[in-house]
Amino acid sequence: MKKIVVAGGGHGGIGVASLLASRGYDVTVYERRAENKMGYDWTDIFAPGAFAHIEMPMPDQSLYSYKENMTFYGPSFHTGIRQNIPKDKLEIKMERRDIYAHIIKCAKKNGAKFVFECDVSGPIVLGNRVVGIHTARGDVYADLVIDACGMDSPVKNGLPSVCGVNPDTGKNNQFYVYRAFYNRASEEDVADKYKVCLFAERKLGIGWVATEDSCTDLLIGRFEPFDLEEAERTANYYRKTNPSLGTELQRGGQFVKIPVRQPLSKLVCDGYAAIGDAAYMTVPIIGSGIANSFKAAGMLCETIENDVQGAYSADTLWGYQVRYYRALGAGFAMLACVKEALTVFTPDELDFLFDSGVLTSSDLSIDADTTDLLKIFKGNNLQSVKTKVFSVVKDKALLKKIMAVSKKIAAVTSVCAAMPKKYAAGPVEKWVRSYEKVINMRLV
Repeated sequence: MKKIVVAGGGHGGIGVASLLASRGYDVTVYERRAENKMGYDWTDIFAPGAFAHIEMPMPDQSLYSYKENMTFYGPSFHTGIRQNIPKDKLEIKMERRDIYAHIIKCAKKNGAKFVFECDVSGPIVLGNRVVGIHTARGDVYADLVIDACGMDSPVKNGLPSVCGVNPDTGKNNQFYVYRAFYNRASEEDVADKYKVCLFAERKLGIGWVATEDSCTDLLIGRFEPFDLEEAERTANYYRKTNPSLGTELQRGGQFVKIPVRQPLSKLVCDGYAAIGDAAYMTVPIIGSGIANSFKAAGMLCETIENDVQGAYSADTLWGYQVRYYRALGAGFAMLACVKEALTVFTPDELDFLFDSGVLTSSDLSIDADTTDLLKIFKGNNLQSVKTKVFSVVKDKALLKKIMAVSKKIAAVTSVCAAMPKKYAAGPVEKWVRSYEKVINMRLV
């Protein structure tokens, strides 16, 4: 029987381990944390249908609730634009530790094995093939290594250049987040319970204040590292316009890094496949990646099943990359261009887009199941946005930036469509170079 190891306990890694185990594969997950320490002390938001992609039932209804629509604000908090996501499309909000407990339990039931409290330090490579992983408990050899070790995966980072997997995250593609839950300081009714602010205090980043029944959820996110002192100062800034945000820390108070970029240019090589944050499968604008990782798990499982000889080579695994890009990756590459635009717009330019009416509620209805721009701008709505931009935007510098974003989105769309459908080393290497060249085009 072929042996498969999953390096790291990311959501996608556990999902694919469960699927493979249910089909009779010998699969083991190696994870550095203890089982009861999996997940951050906060809630995650994702589409309720996500569990179906890894053939798991919904958790008990007492473990989740439905998220409020978000209200977006520019840097000056002048204009609030509320999402208009229908009730049947709302995402669920669930404690991350409960998510992990649920998927681990299901995966074990399906026959997946777990080794907890075991650091993975890198890949074992023979020639140009990954043949195992180095762990704190010794070397582990396998026919296939699935990398679910996260954005800074030591497996991905340890691959030699001959494998063709580029681990460079890139500038402004890492989002540094502080997340904390404070007491609810005011019992007054809050009309917009989920406020999202771009460039709060005119600093490059995104934050939110979500008022819940018994607490207030604060997120501060920036493209550069910051410390607790800075987080507390920014929290005080939010308190000026959000009286529900108290000062008593109830839980959380953690700093983490999240990838907010286009997907990895090459997800596979001989004996290796990346999934989840290791492959940059988050939505570039909002950072959510659980549902995407579960979808990818289903695609990877099917690709492995189709490899009846168990070669697990770049050739036989390439179908996983093609399917992922066709369903999700190409759209996320386009959304990455929109995210990049946020890093070049000035606070005044963003305020103008909010205050002038260029942006509306339908334009900002981005959720954790959003896969591309076509889900945001559809038909006449896209034409409407173009019309508004050219009729309202008189600032030549801002218009130049908007045109540059449009041009880059078109280029990214074109290069993604040109991805080779069948694997051949030369054409794939040429496509990877083209993809990375287009992605790295500067807007200004």
